[in-house]
Amino acid sequence: MILSKPFILDPRVFPEAKSLVRKGHKITVIVWDRHKRYEPEETVDGIKIVRIHNNFAVDALHSDIFRNPFWWGKAHEKGLELYETDFKFDVVHCHDLDTLVAGVRLKKKLGIKLVYDAHEIFGYMIDRYLPEFISNYSLRLEKKLLKKVDIIITVNKNYRDYFASISDKPIEIVMLCKDLINKRYRPTNNKVFTICYFGVFNSTRMFPNIINILGEVKDIKFLVAGQKESLFDAVKARCEKFKNIEFLGTVPLDKIIHYTKKSDAVLCMIKPTDKNAKITMANKQFEAMVCGRALIASKDTYIGEMTEELNCGIVEEFSKKGVIRAVKKLRDNPKLCRELGRNGLKAAIDKYNWAEQEKILIKAYKKLMKE
Repeated sequence: MILSKPFILDPRVFPEAKSLVRKGHKITVIVWDRHKRYEPEETVDGIKIVRIHNNFAVDALHSDIFRNPFWWGKAHEKGLELYETDFKFDVVHCHDLDTLVAGVRLKKKLGIKLVYDAHEIFGYMIDRYLPEFISNYSLRLEKKLLKKVDIIITVNKNYRDYFASISDKPIEIVMLCKDLINKRYRPTNNKVFTICYFGVFNSTRMFPNIINILGEVKDIKFLVAGQKESLFDAVKARCEKFKNIEFLGTVPLDKIIHYTKKSDAVLCMIKPTDKNAKITMANKQFEAMVCGRALIASKDTYIGEMTEELNCGIVEEFSKKGVIRAVKKLRDNPKLCRELGRNGLKAAIDKYNWAEQEKILIKAYKKLMKE
């Protein structure tokens, strides 16, 4: 596998790798550790992680747009080294567009299978903060590289439809579902209505403004955690201004469910005018469901549509008034909050759990290896 961010922080790659290891595969993940926060090599749950660090010259470049060619070259080089000295892998599994160039090069050199795991529509995602000509170039590059791919794995039907419109490659949907923790609904015993958010901090998720919004709502508690990137410091500073908000820093992946269970509701407001956010999935959705917790989602998004379909949360407009309405509705109606949580848990038990998604992933790999 090739991944351009810390492996132990990625909620999709880790479960996929662990599932493949459980089924007898040997997995090595080449990771771009830009900030040199981790050791060059380690093994986690039977998965070997090999990290590539920036040198001084690469660090001096203005952004990852200019650093990517270095990363692609180093990932390709490390892949060849592993193949020649460690094990002759059969598949290179690329996570998102910023790894696919290296994957295509490895396939061309070694004649192996190539999996493209699209967590996002990359060109839509970077359109938030980069010039339009760069996002358009990314879309064209992806379409070109897909010709070399053997199979596409993506996260929902919206993404499947998009990739089907630009490629004739087989596509499988593997959702971001979580392991079931129990099959019996267990309510919280919180004295104060508690909402949680553990994820990325950016404007498409209403950060950092959401801190001020919920900080002023009476009789609630808001638990917040995120990765040490982007708005981390700004969010932390704002949280410190409000007594009803607890900033937890960065919560390890294996602790997120623990904290989610302690909450009464999970915040998942996503900006509907953002091209990628509008059609994406979110970890928050499935974390809430396996914990039996009501979701607070935004209208005119795929997450909102799914929440309404499963009747597992409150769907409101992406605005200060919308968030406050949703929070107060759940805070003031504990019976409704519990009912929505139960509905989410039932859906997780019936369909939306990792065991079901693992079957799809393993089946896709078996089919790939037979071709």
